[in-house]
Amino acid sequence: MRDLKTQLTSGKNTNNLKSTKGKMFGYQVLGFGGGIALPPFEIQYLVAAGGAGGGGGYGGGGGAGGLLASTNLNYNTVGQVLTVTVGAAGAASSGGYSGGSAGGSGGDSSIANSNITNIVSTGGGGGGSWNSNPAGVDGGSGGGASLAGNSGGNGTDGQGNDGGDSASGTDNTGGGGGASAAGGTGLANGTGGAGGDGTASSITGSSVTLCGGGGGRGGSAGAAGGSGGGTAGVISNAADNAAANTGSGAGGSGNGYSGGATGGSGVVVLRVPTVYYSNTSSGSPTVSTDGDFTVLKFTGSGNYTI
Repeated sequence: MRDLKTQLTSGKNTNNLKSTKGKMFGYQVLGFGGGIALPPFEIQYLVAAGGAGGGGGYGGGGGAGGLLASTNLNYNTVGQVLTVTVGAAGAASSGGYSGGSAGGSGGDSSIANSNITNIVSTGGGGGGSWNSNPAGVDGGSGGGASLAGNSGGNGTDGQGNDGGDSASGTDNTGGGGGASAAGGTGLANGTGGAGGDGTASSITGSSVTLCGGGGGRGGSAGAAGGSGGGTAGVISNAADNAAANTGSGAGGSGNGYSGGATGGSGVVVLRVPTVYYSNTSSGSPTVSTDGDFTVLKFTGSGNYTI
């Protein structure tokens, strides 16, 4: 698990934030040039998509929602509206021992405005389910595979990691991918693959871990989710849902259980220098202060006016 350190810069053309898949995830930065009423300043933000549901019946773990890598963007018009969309949680699998769907993929989260390139993080990929949908689903992070020898879903470059495979010769399933690590492979000793680790963020002023993958089902032990992801079931047991507004994936369910578990919904956070905070928003974000900054945490869709 890696920690995202808050990084604020004063220039409008800074380009000091980098991303590498599985290594580091930051906040994208909106650089504000000289507008009609305001000098140059920057808003920092974090966008986490919804985590995926776990597979049912020999279920693979759900993949975490995508976390966006850092990119410098310039935006110069005061009074414009940033439209925030928070991705929904991925639904539980409808299938059980005799077959059914993979876990549902999480919803995309985004920030949109006509003067910027829309910023979209991809929802997590669902965990594989017995028989008809054994492979993990692609997503921000990929879902874990069900059944022997199947593959986990692919993660999205710059947002997350791949889901774990199901090891050949076993029925112990793969864990969902997380923001900082791929999902684990199901082990021959009866243990499912662990969910991939999430990433710790301090953008709100307190460290919170987001976007962990769900654990994979095991014959003797259901694997733990990766930092916020749901723990998998064992034999006929249900798996754990992922925590809301973490972007984490759900655990995969045991072979005798009729459905998987539900992923965690996403979250979008804006961090604004308080001296330039407009106090104009919709969607009821939670507003707090951290030093010289005002923080808006959106757990549902809304907007903020510069």
